[in-house]
Amino acid sequence: MRRFRTRLPDWMQDWLEILIPGLQIALVLLAAWLLNWLVKRVIARAGRLYGLPPEMLVPLRGACRWLIAAAAALLVLERLGVSAAVLWTAFTGFAAVGAVAFFAAWSVLSNLFCAMLIFVAQPLRLGDDIEVLDMAEKPGAKGRVIDINLLYITLREAGEAGEQDRLLQIPNALIFQRVVRRWPAGGIVS
Repeated sequence: MRRFRTRLPDWMQDWLEILIPGLQIALVLLAAWLLNWLVKRVIARAGRLYGLPPEMLVPLRGACRWLIAAAAALLVLERLGVSAAVLWTAFTGFAAVGAVAFFAAWSVLSNLFCAMLIFVAQPLRLGDDIEVLDMAEKPGAKGRVIDINLLYITLREAGEAGEQDRLLQIPNALIFQRVVRRWPAGGIVS
């Protein structure tokens, strides 16, 4: 290659420093596209041959596509001069920060996920009277469901004679962790 370079004019040697990595990047992208096309066909053929459901094939194709794209991105960055050690250090740093943030926000994320389950499965509804028990024998928080939001279920607990009603906010995750007695809307909680 050096012998070939020395025979070229100076202005063309400058372009070769841009053209060769550009062609290598184009080849990496073309190879990734072809590999993705081939993997997609192999997965589709295996699905037909073994009678696999589409619900199983779609995530498999997606995982393969992302794996090929990540490998191609790493190869392209390597051709552009980015060190693999630098990339690995950055990835592990971001992963560590992400893990700490995830665990710090775990209770909030748990309540958000449980809110989605409450909205979909509807184990309770607005107007229902419920009692959230610590154990099956011990009395717990009870009242009428007046609000369901992304973090809490709000109950109106009847006050004693002469007292105002109280509002209880129960984290959504607690509904799936405890025994819940439910009286459909209009039922009586004593």
